[in-house]
Amino acid sequence: MSNQFGGGRPPDLADVMAQVSDSLGRNFRKLGPVVLILFLLFLAATGFYQVEPGEVGVVRTLGKETGRTEPGLHFRIPLLQRVDVVDISEVRRIEVGFRGDQVKAAEAQMLTGDENMVQAQMIVQYRIADPSKYLFRLARPEDTLRATAEVVLRSVVGRMTIDDVITRGRGQVQTESLEELQRLMNTYESGIEITEVKLQSVDPPDPVKDAFHDVVRAREEKEKLINQARGYQEDLIPRARGEAQQMLRSAEAYKEQRVLEATGDAERFNALYAEYRKAEKVTRRRLHLESMERVLAKVDSKTIVDRQLSGSTLPILPLGNKPAVRAAVGATVATEQGAAQ
Repeated sequence: MSNQFGGGRPPDLADVMAQVSDSLGRNFRKLGPVVLILFLLFLAATGFYQVEPGEVGVVRTLGKETGRTEPGLHFRIPLLQRVDVVDISEVRRIEVGFRGDQVKAAEAQMLTGDENMVQAQMIVQYRIADPSKYLFRLARPEDTLRATAEVVLRSVVGRMTIDDVITRGRGQVQTESLEELQRLMNTYESGIEITEVKLQSVDPPDPVKDAFHDVVRAREEKEKLINQARGYQEDLIPRARGEAQQMLRSAEAYKEQRVLEATGDAERFNALYAEYRKAEKVTRRRLHLESMERVLAKVDSKTIVDRQLSGSTLPILPLGNKPAVRAAVGATVATEQGAAQ
């Protein structure tokens, strides 16, 4: 085998290194711009990241948290830094005792305080309040939350009777479960904030489910009747009080009216008596004529006979209408008053 260095001598190491260095230099000058462009593309593809509104970026350098980034476009050092983007505005949920349409009997079955078996299902809604704790304090935060919610629900249900859990105590179960669950998650430093706990259903075992539902319906009907009776009471009593007040006001008004009428009659009688004392005959005659005027005005047909007339004169005066009667009575009154004077 021939050697390019000539003869049969082995190549000189210095010459070989020089040739390799020269070859690499020529290749680098040709590939350098390409390598630089590829490196810049790599940085652009892996170094820039976007944080959306409602999210927070947690930056870790060599595994240690070194900062947080707000919404916007940011850059990280590839291979050295890692960014976990956490949505802190989203309200998430977990299901306890069921998944979708399927009941998880192992989670749902629990004992009440009076040692009755029930199947309880609950929804827990939560949000991430502290991204750092959520990422680094618990290995599986959602599994921990579900297990803790199950324990809390069992504890709350175990302190209550089955009647309270199924009927009037549902609100209390939700309130106590939320408070206890939040306390435990704070103890675990989970970074999770519980926003709401909803008790979906609490049913007795299947063999006695219908009987319990009948009891619930009977209690609801009882409450309905009680509320109707209270509503009737609240409507009837004020109305009766109003009618009583109206009767009292009417009686007082009638009393005032009668007193005023009696006072007016007494004063009118006293005034008439004073006039009578001054002219007894004239007053007596005037009262007689006024009374006759009131009486005769109500009679449609009248016949007046004057006994003082004699001879061939017919002493009859037929009066068939009220105006004529009034005229005749007025003329008679005027004549008699003139005679009296």
